Amino acid sequence: MGATLAEKIIARATGRSVRPGEIVTCKVDLAMMHDSGGPRRVKPILERLGAKVWDTDKIVVISDHYVPATDADSAAILELTRKWVSDNAVARFYDMQGICHVVLPERGHLRPGLFVVGGDSHSPTGGAFGCFMFGIGATEMAGVLVTGETWLRVPETIRIDWSGQLGPGVCAKDVMLALCARLGMDGGDYQVIQYTGSLIARLPMQERMTLCNMATELGAQTGLIAPDPITASAVAAAGGGTIDPAEWQGDDDAHYRETLAFAAAELAPQVALPHSPANAGPVDAVSGERIDLAYIGSCTGAKLADLRMAAEVLKGREVAKGVRLLVAPASRRETATAASEGTLATLIDAGAVMMPSGCGACAGYGFGVLAENEICISSTARNSRGRMGARTAQVYLASPYTVAASAVAGRISDPRELMGESA
Repeated sequence: MGATLAEKIIARATGRSVRPGEIVTCKVDLAMMHDSGGPRRVKPILERLGAKVWDTDKIVVISDHYVPATDADSAAILELTRKWVSDNAVARFYDMQGICHVVLPERGHLRPGLFVVGGDSHSPTGGAFGCFMFGIGATEMAGVLVTGETWLRVPETIRIDWSGQLGPGVCAKDVMLALCARLGMDGGDYQVIQYTGSLIARLPMQERMTLCNMATELGAQTGLIAPDPITASAVAAAGGGTIDPAEWQGDDDAHYRETLAFAAAELAPQVALPHSPANAGPVDAVSGERIDLAYIGSCTGAKLADLRMAAEVLKGREVAKGVRLLVAPASRRETATAASEGTLATLIDAGAVMMPSGCGACAGYGFGVLAENEICISSTARNSRGRMGARTAQVYLASPYTVAASAVAGRISDPRELMGESA
């Protein structure tokens, strides 16, 4: 029997062929940490062990959670991060450049076939580039930093096939909310979810990143998309060199735990009600719910493609009176591109307030968090109780299209109504 793409990457990392269920030791090609779960957590562990980092060239550190510092505690965490990076001669440090899951591929560090670990639950974003990338905790990261290895139970692969084409006002975020509703938060069963089908083949890289990023919300260990010419173009543009997509493909006779098929044309804009992405359904089920805040941010919802979606809806319109629209672009490079092409001007002209690039209110840090009983619609990936501020706040999840349309209306709204499309 042949091997899946995930099994092939793991086999390369462990040095032999593998089968689902085996526990294997894998060599790590790259380890990524951020300021929240990185140096401040692993530094004391390494000091107690008297251990040193195995290979500083294989470590990337990105500050994104506490930037910019809004209090003395945040500033101290950032200072510790910067000092640890300096003391350990880690050259690949991106300080206040954006959210780790966007900056990592943006700087050319991801390419097909790599076995990568990240100190954050949304590390599966790397699967959009044909990597096997997953999140680990600080204790396990300390082990990786010392040995360059980690253990893994070889997962099975669940194939999710999407055929056809998405309609206007519908995007990858809607795909993921629909899957969360259908499969639940543990539907991935800590296996690999590999996205396939004619829709996936047409999706641009940043939409693929959304799919793999939110595989976490399905309870998967990671998300994965087999590389193709779109992958090759994205890797080359980021400075990652030339790749051969044919080198990293699953075998035709590979075994999949199951295959689920969906038709993209049938999908309407989705909205997840508080307090779970699995509480999702078509937007018309909650249209009319008033909002206080519309938030476009996070690794999932503020990439350049997401900003462009919001601008498409907001162009020539204004945010409703009494509603705040906050926009936190996913990286400084994305901000610069959005500014040069006029996307930022469109957002600002509509009444958006621009925020620093970073995790920000998505993770409950810094500016933009919610007060008691406020209602927010957000392009982020999670809406658990208290995540974005007060525990009594209500957070709805939606695509940038739907968030922007709701900001204009002052209530949750179908973006197709503003895009000249019938619902």
